[in-house]
Amino acid sequence: MTVMKSGETGTLRMLAALWEKSKPTVMERVTLLERTAEALGAGKLDDTLRKDAVSAAHKLAGTLGMFGYPEGTELARSIEQMLEADTMPADAAAKMQGWCAELRKALDKH
Repeated sequence: MTVMKSGETGTLRMLAALWEKSKPTVMERVTLLERTAEALGAGKLDDTLRKDAVSAAHKLAGTLGMFGYPEGTELARSIEQMLEADTMPADAAAKMQGWCAELRKALDKH
């Protein structure tokens, strides 16, 4: 059994409160990535949406790591790297949709 000191408990409470405050922004970023995946699948991904999605994925990768979601960090990083690549794989839309679904599922658990 792990015993937490009062400072650790306070830090965990602060982190939990910060997560609750940040969660709407995090979910907006996930929604942006989902819209990007849809646009990619429809052949309608423009440069502005792509840049916005790269930025959102980058921010998610850092934020989710800070809050203890390593799987979310890895998914967001995969999305960011794919969107930044000069050429994307033929199944890019399907990959991105899958990663977004996994990301949302991981976040909905908490």
